[in-house]
Amino acid sequence: MFTITPTVRNLLIINLLIFLSATFFHWENLLVNLFGLRYIFSPDFQAYQLLTYMFLQVSFGHFFGNMLALFFFGPILEMTWGAKRFLFYYLATGMAAGVIYSGVSYLQIAPVQNAAQTYYEQPTPENFDEFMAKYARRLHVENYSRFMAEFEANPNSQELINSSKENVNEIVTSKINTITYGASAVVFAILLAFAVLFPDRMIYLLIPPIPIKAKYLVGLYGAYELYAGIKANPDDIVAHFAHLSGMLAGYLILRYWKKQNGHFY
Repeated sequence: MFTITPTVRNLLIINLLIFLSATFFHWENLLVNLFGLRYIFSPDFQAYQLLTYMFLQVSFGHFFGNMLALFFFGPILEMTWGAKRFLFYYLATGMAAGVIYSGVSYLQIAPVQNAAQTYYEQPTPENFDEFMAKYARRLHVENYSRFMAEFEANPNSQELINSSKENVNEIVTSKINTITYGASAVVFAILLAFAVLFPDRMIYLLIPPIPIKAKYLVGLYGAYELYAGIKANPDDIVAHFAHLSGMLAGYLILRYWKKQNGHFY
């Protein structure tokens, strides 16, 4: 018989209350701006965000997916580890994932800042088009094509150069001001732990409706997140490396426990 363990139940309640408060009182932007995880070199970064970001789910799909995974996989881990160790794992992987992802964000944003600086020094139509193709979400095709045609016809126009620099600066600023939030990193750490402890446990998927061993499911998840993260589609707003950061944080904690105790708990 399926049992919801105390810590999982309390975590579900906390996340539900925050989600409902944000929805009812329209606090989504307020909570995200205050408690979401900022880029570590942003002036708005605060250390407490490494803890608070994991409790923010402001869309129903985001909330439902993360809490569903916690509901199904969390109790098994809590019954295996005990409440204190499970809670430690939940919070520690979330915070560690935040630290790891902050490092990844730096590695992603620093090249954009360098490329922007290069463009400011050499603001040609070719360099602008190259920057936009590599780092920007696609603008409205008609407007972008019209601007590029005019810029290529008038490469020395100070007005067009200034406009292009403003666009580049907006892109850099938007990346620096990106806010990470949600329990996805923790959920991926939970999935990783489940696959390590119960690698051959069968999981029955809804879509497609097939059974698959935990180790294969989590392996496929990780491979997809790595592929999507490396591909770095400018139109993709999912923080794939945050998910991988959760898996890495979980793996490091599990390895430490195994080294200390001879097993993963």
